[in-house]
Amino acid sequence: MYKHVVITGGAGFVGSNLVHEMAKRYPEADLTVVDDFRSGAFKNLEGFKGDVIAGDLAQLDLKHYFGGRKVDLLFHLASITDTTDHNQFRQVRDNVESWRNLLNYFEGRKTRLVYASSAATYGIAAGVNKVDQEPKPANVYAFSKVQLDNLARRWARENPSQVVVGLRYFNVYGPREAHKGAASSMILQLAQQIRRGQAPRIFRNGEQIRDFVYVKDIVNCTILAARARTSGIYNAGSGVPRSFNDIVANLNRVLNTQWHTEYIDNPHAHYQPHTEADLTETTRALRYTPKFTLEKGIDDYAASGFLV
Repeated sequence: MYKHVVITGGAGFVGSNLVHEMAKRYPEADLTVVDDFRSGAFKNLEGFKGDVIAGDLAQLDLKHYFGGRKVDLLFHLASITDTTDHNQFRQVRDNVESWRNLLNYFEGRKTRLVYASSAATYGIAAGVNKVDQEPKPANVYAFSKVQLDNLARRWARENPSQVVVGLRYFNVYGPREAHKGAASSMILQLAQQIRRGQAPRIFRNGEQIRDFVYVKDIVNCTILAARARTSGIYNAGSGVPRSFNDIVANLNRVLNTQWHTEYIDNPHAHYQPHTEADLTETTRALRYTPKFTLEKGIDDYAASGFLV
């Protein structure tokens, strides 16, 4: 189905999982990873047999690398993902200009484009998040993702014969995220605390709920998005929010421990008590149905050997 696929951010968390799954599903396709390795890790690409381009996407000469070859499909996952990086110029320049560079190059080339947006675009409002909500970014990372969505919508209007799909990823967890350190999922961070012989620490009283979605579901949703008939922006989550207490209970189960939770005061005045992806449009347009409950996701994570 695909002869040449480009995956930006392919050494990162979701990107590397996507790379390995694409290699498995489409063994005859040529896969090219583009990454600057600032927030990725070479170990995530262990076993990868395709090409790797190390470069700054905002300035990369795409014609030099792809001018002589047709690219059937682009997955754009490269981004500064650290939401604690408050350097506004760096965040906006890197995230927005990289996307602009790609859109400009692939215009008119019949390449299908799928890119990672973020649930952070919804801001800190609690509740069910629907794709037609007005964006309310609470930090510059989220602001940059809103700009990606804006560029994609305009590009889709100007290029109706091409398909561009954005996916607003929710709280993704799973293998190949450990390199993210403090930016990794709370599921991994709590598991690491338990492994170190420490009581898992969460904000009082642990009943805040999040749309935790296993990376295998996210990868499947991302691949499905490449088959979309029309351009659009969709939520990518589990659709079933779960509490931090649920996480601790499941980690105790899979790690065969009996730790009691240490509850700490929440220092954040504007902390989301509830996030949840409305998947109505995602299911309709992409035929995406999550396969992993929190229990099944943590089970698979533990069995993978990465939950350490």
